Amino acid sequence: MAEITAALVKELREKTGAGMMECKKALTENQANLEEAIDWLRKKGLSVAAKKAGRVASQGLVGAKTNGKTGAVVELNSETDFVARNEEFQKFVDLLVDTALTGKGCVDCLKATEVDGTTIEHHLTNLIARIGENMNLRRVALLSVENGLVVDYIHNSMTANAGKIAVLVGLESKADEAYLQELGKKIAMHIAAASPLFLNIESVDEESLNREKSIYEEQARNSGKPENIIEKMMQGRIRKYYEEVCLMEQSFIMDPDKKIKDILAEASKETGTEVKLASYVRFGLGEGVEKKTEDFAEEVSKQLSK
Repeated sequence: MAEITAALVKELREKTGAGMMECKKALTENQANLEEAIDWLRKKGLSVAAKKAGRVASQGLVGAKTNGKTGAVVELNSETDFVARNEEFQKFVDLLVDTALTGKGCVDCLKATEVDGTTIEHHLTNLIARIGENMNLRRVALLSVENGLVVDYIHNSMTANAGKIAVLVGLESKADEAYLQELGKKIAMHIAAASPLFLNIESVDEESLNREKSIYEEQARNSGKPENIIEKMMQGRIRKYYEEVCLMEQSFIMDPDKKIKDILAEASKETGTEVKLASYVRFGLGEGVEKKTEDFAEEVSKQLSK
């Protein structure tokens, strides 16, 4: 049998991040063959990860980065906020965003991308095994413009590129890049705070609009007002709905007397060239994730009984 040296154990640890004793056992089980030992540890990592897959992962980080005309945003969930503060977890989020910048903007595509000889999915599996919590690469998005700039913003940041809310803003324009960067940052901050559902009135889906109309119509008819008044009430409430959910119709948080569309019109006039808000992406950590709730006393009791 080949000798299992300290240097070989060290190399396996560096490649896999597994513990020293696990690496030594992997090498023993595989006759000191490094590649087979790596596969053996991966299989063990898959087993460890599977045990944790039922746990709800609603904490973690969202990360964003830009590269001129392209930006990427990802969400990596963990079970606890404590893990989100782990430096290794944070570095992995950074790797995810860097990799996503040159990807296709889909989770499966990102998971299948190879980095340092293995896929992102395997990197994630190994991270789960090392840290000991369930994690989930939940979503990824890309935003690009033909001319102009994509600007990113992180709210409640934990690192330079990750925090609790991540926003991308795509500005189509031939205006100065520094000007677009400053404008985009302000609009991104607004999006983080106001959480619009749609870019503009035209992008509101029919189902959402019809649902609101149905509610408003019933409310108006219950008031007992005449039909002509009901129609005016309906129009007013729909207009108010647009102002609440459409980014372009929202009052700008830094100047509430102006709407976002007014800010863009002023920017176009000031720069002498059109400044168009092409699109945006907003990821809020844990949005829509069903969070598991337990009685606190019961949770403490479970911990004590272990």
